Amino acid sequence: MSTGWSGVPAGVRDWAIAVGVAATLLVTGLSGRHPGTGPALLGCTLLAAGGLALVRRRRTPVPVVAATGLCAVGYQAAGFDVPAVAFLFAVYAAVREGHRTVTVVASVAVLATLPLAALASGLHDTGEAFAQARGALEIAWLVAAGAAGEALRQAERRADEAERTREETARRRADEERLHIARELHDSLTHQISIIKVQSEVAVHVARRRGEQVSEALLAIQAAGREATRELRATLGALRDDETTPPRGLDDVPELVERARSIGLDTTLTIEGRRHDVPAAVDRTVYRIVQESLTNIARHADAATASVRINCRPDALAIRIDDDGKAAPDTAPTPGVGLLGMRERVTALGGRLRAEPRGQGGFTVQAELPVDQMS
Repeated sequence: MSTGWSGVPAGVRDWAIAVGVAATLLVTGLSGRHPGTGPALLGCTLLAAGGLALVRRRRTPVPVVAATGLCAVGYQAAGFDVPAVAFLFAVYAAVREGHRTVTVVASVAVLATLPLAALASGLHDTGEAFAQARGALEIAWLVAAGAAGEALRQAERRADEAERTREETARRRADEERLHIARELHDSLTHQISIIKVQSEVAVHVARRRGEQVSEALLAIQAAGREATRELRATLGALRDDETTPPRGLDDVPELVERARSIGLDTTLTIEGRRHDVPAAVDRTVYRIVQESLTNIARHADAATASVRINCRPDALAIRIDDDGKAAPDTAPTPGVGLLGMRERVTALGGRLRAEPRGQGGFTVQAELPVDQMS
């Protein structure tokens, strides 16, 4: 099944156009009046060179304009009465890339030089009227080529702006929907869960004051209420965490460490390497990994000490959080919501995450986030 011209790679299309223009110029030049052997060889070389120079028109449009213009003047001076077709292609490509001023200057120079080159070689000796008509035609073709390039450039710019507008609209709608969900969850769940939590804690407190044995079911309800409150608060925070709020990152990690110390967890922070500017997504993920890890240590690990090490490398940020808690080497970790969230964040950035018990006891979380491909 044919995919059409648009399915052909850009490099192949550039070569096809360049070779086609070069062949057209050569055929046109050889089919007309030929100068002497020396000028004929020079003229054919310039005809071919002018066409083949178009293969670079996307990558270096301004030098191609200069090259094709010089070739046109050169083969006119060598006695080949061939239109400057390659120069028209080059003008179109340069204007399309936004090089309007330099293209206008080059076009004026070529238009002024072509008649002189033709007169020097003995071309256009049919009279002043013919020369004026030919000059007007050349100007018209140059204006048409430049106008076509500018029209396509404006069309591409409008298409890019429309795409950005669609992305911004979609992002705004997603933010609005996220906030709507957060409000709905807050209104429908927070009140009921708070009532369950308070009632269960009151029931446990009253039973203990009376010296009664607290049932396992009531204790389970109390623990579930506390856990549900924490998880719901975290969920609402994530839903409200949009781009309008100042993002927390590596600079805020010391605050997390101080907070862990304030609740009795002996926590140390070590930052190695030279700090580099990193993408906001990486910066935010570093903060979230440390935050979630220290929260899990305080809630589940029964640890006395914890260490946070961040290694800033040119190509990546490496994070390691260790604790001396109760996790044993032969105990498989149960992946909770926090650990799954960390893994999703790291994977989305093209990084790697390891979370497992340490050989000497305790737990370790290690993450590596690439920064060179995203900056």
